Amino acid sequence: MAASTESVTPSAGSTSAQLGRAFRNNIQTYTIILALVGIWILFAFLTGGSFLSAQNVSNLFRQMTVTALLAVGMVFVIVTGNIDLSVGKLAGFVSVVAAYFQASIWFTRMPDQPLLAAILSVIVAVGVGTLFGVMQGYIIAYLNVPAFIVTLGGMFVLNGAILLVTQGKTIPANQPYFSAIAQSYLPMTAGWVIAGIVVVYLYWNMVRSRASKVKHGFQLPSLFLDLLSTTFYGVLVLGYVYVVNQYRGVQTPVLLLAVVAVIMSYISNNTRFGRYAYAIGGNREAARLSGIDIRRTIFLIFVLMGLLSGIAGVVLASYVGYGTTAAGQGYELDAIASAILGGTSTLGGVGTVFGALIGSLIISTLTTGLQILNVAPAWQYLVKGAVLVLAVLVDVYFKRNR
Repeated sequence: MAASTESVTPSAGSTSAQLGRAFRNNIQTYTIILALVGIWILFAFLTGGSFLSAQNVSNLFRQMTVTALLAVGMVFVIVTGNIDLSVGKLAGFVSVVAAYFQASIWFTRMPDQPLLAAILSVIVAVGVGTLFGVMQGYIIAYLNVPAFIVTLGGMFVLNGAILLVTQGKTIPANQPYFSAIAQSYLPMTAGWVIAGIVVVYLYWNMVRSRASKVKHGFQLPSLFLDLLSTTFYGVLVLGYVYVVNQYRGVQTPVLLLAVVAVIMSYISNNTRFGRYAYAIGGNREAARLSGIDIRRTIFLIFVLMGLLSGIAGVVLASYVGYGTTAAGQGYELDAIASAILGGTSTLGGVGTVFGALIGSLIISTLTTGLQILNVAPAWQYLVKGAVLVLAVLVDVYFKRNR
């Protein structure tokens, strides 16, 4: 009995060792977080503190939602050793489709049912994104055409489709219920309630995880370390709600992003599908020999990417308020950059949803901060490119020294 207790209960002296080991194992993640904090401090200094105002922080998180939705799906794509160059234009095409159905069909047939019109527009738009993901996924997974070629071709096709639907014109998408998807705010009390629920869940999940490890005979990590980590994330949630409540409250698209991120994180960490994706990227041949259906997994990943592109397109149309010929331009590059900045390895097999969110926040931070400073667009691209290359160099370094 004593031996069993010893196997699951760490000694007090092991806490510092576990802290050091945890830091070494997650040094890339901590580096990214420290980089984000450093960038925020720099922009706060250069803008005289206006960068950290409640209104700017609120706008910053709202602006990152489209990129983050795409980046979360891109993690799964890159983890398997693939790439998707079409997600930006797919989100743009979905936004145009949503605007088209509002302006040309739903409003003319259901002028007295705006809520139903908005719901049907969302369903059709997300369905279009998912269907395109099905088509690309089938060609890549079952016809063995490289993802780079298929998605590059898809990008060109979608660009042409956008021009056909818009006819070179701007299509309004400002129906009130539809606009609320990306432009509304939660009541401040509701924001605190949600934050409280999240914090309670974090601590409950920590206790449940420790109990599960005891049940299955795994060694428990330091209780101090678990409490420190859980408290850190809890403080982040409460701090975010406090800041945005100084402006107008929690943004609806950020809440939508949080729900998607939680679901995708659960899929990546707690399902066979998620484990198979990482196994394929880590060692494709070993995954095949172990019985993993590689084709089916990759097909489903691209379907999932299409679904997330559809959701991102709806948020984009709602946020901008119209569909244009330039819809979605450049979002695929920001999504890929966000995933890589967040620690997703270009070599496959490594990446997290949380990292992709941090990467998206870094990209949005650079864009917003440089715009506040009135930096010329040319220099903004140069800075983003340099940061991305640096992130890849860091990834390669950690890969070699792991």
